[in-house]
Amino acid sequence: MATAQTPLLARSHDSIQSSSSSSIRDAIRREESRQRDITRYIAFSSAILSCLCAGSITTYSLYGHLFQERLRYTQLQVNIVVIAAELALYLPVSLLGYLCDRIGPALLSFISAILFGFGYLLAAFTYRSGAKDITGYIIERGWPLWVMVVAFVIIGLGTTCMYLSAVTTCAKNFGKGKHRGLALACPIAAFGLSGMWQSQLGSRVLYERRPNGKVGDVDVFKYFVFLAISLLAVGLLGSVFLKIVDEEELIDEAVDELERSGMLEDSEFFRRSLDRGYGSTNELSDEDLAEARRLQGIETHEEEEARKKTWLLNEETRRFLKDKTMWCLAAGFFFVSGPGEAFITNLGTIIGTLYPPEVNPTRVPTTAATHVSIVAITSTVARILFGTLTDLLAPTTLGHHFGSAANSFASLPPRNSRFSISRVAFLIGTALLLSLGEVILASGAIQNHGEYFWIVSTLIGSGYGAIFSLTPLIITVIWGVENFGTNWGIVAMVPAFGATVWGVVYSAVYQWASKQSSVRQDMEEEILCYGKLCYEGTFWAMAVSVWIGCGLWMWAWLGRDGWKRRGIAI
Repeated sequence: MATAQTPLLARSHDSIQSSSSSSIRDAIRREESRQRDITRYIAFSSAILSCLCAGSITTYSLYGHLFQERLRYTQLQVNIVVIAAELALYLPVSLLGYLCDRIGPALLSFISAILFGFGYLLAAFTYRSGAKDITGYIIERGWPLWVMVVAFVIIGLGTTCMYLSAVTTCAKNFGKGKHRGLALACPIAAFGLSGMWQSQLGSRVLYERRPNGKVGDVDVFKYFVFLAISLLAVGLLGSVFLKIVDEEELIDEAVDELERSGMLEDSEFFRRSLDRGYGSTNELSDEDLAEARRLQGIETHEEEEARKKTWLLNEETRRFLKDKTMWCLAAGFFFVSGPGEAFITNLGTIIGTLYPPEVNPTRVPTTAATHVSIVAITSTVARILFGTLTDLLAPTTLGHHFGSAANSFASLPPRNSRFSISRVAFLIGTALLLSLGEVILASGAIQNHGEYFWIVSTLIGSGYGAIFSLTPLIITVIWGVENFGTNWGIVAMVPAFGATVWGVVYSAVYQWASKQSSVRQDMEEEILCYGKLCYEGTFWAMAVSVWIGCGLWMWAWLGRDGWKRRGIAI
């Protein structure tokens, strides 16, 4: 009787053991998943902190006019400094994005910390060497202009490194979720918000005192030193906490999708993978064959994953550059972003043109710091708002390769389909908001009415912020997140050219108009301009530029071989 029950007891014991080991495996998987989520959200928090500090260059209007007044720079020289920073900010984005995709965001954050610390300290001492103090006394001759230009080139590079490391981290960690728009909008919005709190801290805490004891302009030297220290610390934090979670899964999913879409038939990488062998096995003995198999096993999993990742990212870059609609997207971004950049960097001098020189500065109803903050707040709200709206209202996208079956099915109108608005429609609509602000300014309606300048700042800030949120989002939807740093980096280069063109145009018109002025009381009036003539023509031209950009986006969306005709649910 006992022996008859023994097999049953053994099977019961095996079943208990199997159930116990299964429970242990489940617990281990849950713990690993929890640890990945913790790492993901710590990286997200670090990315937000980085972006909350990285946009310090957007506060240039806070002290740009002081370069004119204290360092005796001309308007063109003031713009040369910021144009150099913008070129350094945008031109290397594709290269730095390429590096970020391949070596990870942490190293890029570390580089940004070093660049910011050195750049702002150099700018601080360059300013201190030759600036007039508040009573007008020049301490010494000062360092040459090129030193300040070098300092801002370094600052521009630091900005790009910190921004890219943060945004790429969020794009890859949350790019496959249904809230990808919000996840990408948050760090981009934080980047815009950085200008607000930094300009307010500079104007309300790190300020000079006038001879009568009242609050004066920002103390540029103290402000630069503060930025050097704070950005060094934030960059070092990012070098520890910015991590990509489950990147191997992203790569594998992208490869599987390309394979299903039939895009890998000509792939040298996969031909090599299929053809790998050991020659003619008929010529090998059993011992040699076993040895060959053993040698094959020596190749580590990490090496194979690295090879697959390199191939995939290079393939994605090639397909991105061959796509004609990408060039329309980039060209439109050039025509729209340049006018926005030029407005933001020249805010201080634009406000200075609204009233004649005999008006006491204390009686002017607005300041550059106020409008730097308005632009920062409105651009932040726009980035979060439109990132969220696209999550709620834009078409659902299942796959990002336009040849994939998933994307084709996603583009078909399902039965009882919900109301949707294309992300491109949001992009064009917000660009038109930006152009409306430029039209109002160009019309002269704000001249001698600085109290209404907030209307212009709000419209341009909202449009500018939204296009910098929606453009990278559209890139992730059409071309995916695996190669996001490189793809967005290529498109993000074009604002450098736009900002350069419109910065030079604004400076040339400003200086020409200053020479036409009949009011020249002293040497200072020879480099400062007053009146509608200083900006009118420039901003009419900027508005037309934005409309051209909108036309290019419309063509990429609805034109021949456009995204809609390809069946991309954008």
